[in-house]
Amino acid sequence: MNTQNVIYQLRTKSGLSQDELAEKAFVTRQAVSRWENGETVPNTETLKILSRLFNVSINTLLGSPHKLICQCCGMPLEDEIIGKNEDGSLNEDYCKWCYADGTYTYSDMDELIEVCVRNMVNEKFTEEQARAYLRETLPKLDYWKRYEELGDGGKFDEFKKGLIEEINALYIEGMPKLERLNALVGKYVNLEYRLPNGAKVRFLDDQTTYLGNQLESEIVEGLCYGVIANMDFIMICTYEQDGANPELILYKKR
Repeated sequence: MNTQNVIYQLRTKSGLSQDELAEKAFVTRQAVSRWENGETVPNTETLKILSRLFNVSINTLLGSPHKLICQCCGMPLEDEIIGKNEDGSLNEDYCKWCYADGTYTYSDMDELIEVCVRNMVNEKFTEEQARAYLRETLPKLDYWKRYEELGDGGKFDEFKKGLIEEINALYIEGMPKLERLNALVGKYVNLEYRLPNGAKVRFLDDQTTYLGNQLESEIVEGLCYGVIANMDFIMICTYEQDGANPELILYKKR
């Protein structure tokens, strides 16, 4: 699909007229018409505006001429999992798990490998093969090649360490000691809880990246504790297999 079709589809899907899109993109209606007729393409600054407006990558706006992969973990990048800069714009070099709101979430390659291996193993790809593949691939990616330049000197790791200590100090009955916090995208952990009045509610933002982990209960077989946190809050819940019967047991503002 080329740029003219991409812009047309995004505009109509959003319910915008050419005049309305022109106003939001700070151009004339004629400019929008020329894009959609294939006569011109938006300039770099306008592409950035359109990227934020439609929450898609510039690569998508240009018809996906490149195959994007996360330059930290190597995951193929689709628009919905691309990480965001501090100003909310998409950073087309990283996924949401490795880069969130302008912060790199991994500084230890071994830790990242352990997280990735669990998601890669299947009937055709053994744990040993996954680990060997990652050890060969990750050092070739831009983030790890430029870690001295891009890293934060361990500041985020210190934040995670302090957060882990804070969570363990809550002494939740039946919950094992928390050893690690991983990057988790809200969409995949945003469970729906039932309130006392029967209403159901979700507390997380699907598009936000949090820190968290899953821990198996020490006293109830088949029960898991879900830990979600960021700079503003700590949330702990329990649930059964596949997230069934979730129950919020703690929400603490920080």
